[in-house]
Amino acid sequence: MTGGPLAGLRVVEMAGIGPGPFAAMMLADLGAEVIRIDRITPGDAGIARPEGLDFTLRGRAAIALDLKQPEGVALALDLISGAEALIEGFRPGVMERLGLGPDLCLSRNPRLSYGRLTGWGQEGPLAKSAGHDLTYLAQSGLLSMLGRSGAPPMAPLNLLGDYAGGGMLMVAGLLASVLRARAEGTGQVVDAAMLDGVSLMMVPLCGLIAAGLHDPQARGGNLLDSGAPQYDSYICACGGYLAIAPIEARFREELLRGLGFEPQDFPDVSRPANWPAARAALAARIASRSRAHWEAVFEGTDACATPVLSLKEAQAHPANLARRVWVEVAGHLQPAPAPRFSQTPAAVPRPPAPRGSGAEALAGWGICETRIRALRDRQILL
Repeated sequence: MTGGPLAGLRVVEMAGIGPGPFAAMMLADLGAEVIRIDRITPGDAGIARPEGLDFTLRGRAAIALDLKQPEGVALALDLISGAEALIEGFRPGVMERLGLGPDLCLSRNPRLSYGRLTGWGQEGPLAKSAGHDLTYLAQSGLLSMLGRSGAPPMAPLNLLGDYAGGGMLMVAGLLASVLRARAEGTGQVVDAAMLDGVSLMMVPLCGLIAAGLHDPQARGGNLLDSGAPQYDSYICACGGYLAIAPIEARFREELLRGLGFEPQDFPDVSRPANWPAARAALAARIASRSRAHWEAVFEGTDACATPVLSLKEAQAHPANLARRVWVEVAGHLQPAPAPRFSQTPAAVPRPPAPRGSGAEALAGWGICETRIRALRDRQILL
């Protein structure tokens, strides 16, 4: 992949699952040259899929290396020595046991930004425990506030912990470290924990709680968690759904007029006591017409009313097509690189590389052909 604002940045990715590959994907999407070091024998990724269909592996070269062999470790160290950043997502201590810990790597490459991405962080009583997105949300306190009133906490896919609180946090931290290293010549370890990232995302929510505007004990009973009738999804006559979110009064008036209500006669939703009556009225009116009808009524307005699209519908929606939200990579639609840049636009990503197919990229990292051939002959490198 060429182009993008991160052109010239070299990153070594130690193969992992979930947020680590996602962070490496974002860097590659934006033009960084990323080389992925995989295991000789594939590990358990949790959710098996055919090769090429883990889209987070797009846009970068991939080699398989036997890190139980000194020659494999030596090659990894040489690659790390030529990089500005490294991403690893193992439990604390694994990289040290492999002979690739931060002390050694930083001694070889003092400008290196050494990114460590875990669920619980490098230190603390949970540091060496297994976990997944849902358990990080649970520990953070956020999970207790997700879901509808009277129902168990809701599992919101694995987007909040793994990718927002983990992968994106790593990208921000790693780039901050790279900027400092370029300015001052000194690298460092970046400890990105999903628990920390999920907790960080709650800063605005904690402000609402402090102001008395959100009750963390009343799941599904607040303005932004499906408690308020003006911030929820409603079924339409066709079985589809309409999402409404007119928090501001002026937007709410536009919604109500589009639905056929007189705003001055509608229950005042600024008072929670009126929420049941307002919800009943909204539900009945929205259920009286199809989703397509409401889409036509509200398209292009400030009513904050949007049809709840399926993924397939979203990929074909004219507004998303105009924005080029989706790109086709090797016959599969995928989200396009983001954000957008006016002077250094990102290119369309390359498809995920098969395991071991990236050995030819090693020459560009200063590894000679004779060494590559010798490592392949001994099956230390694939």
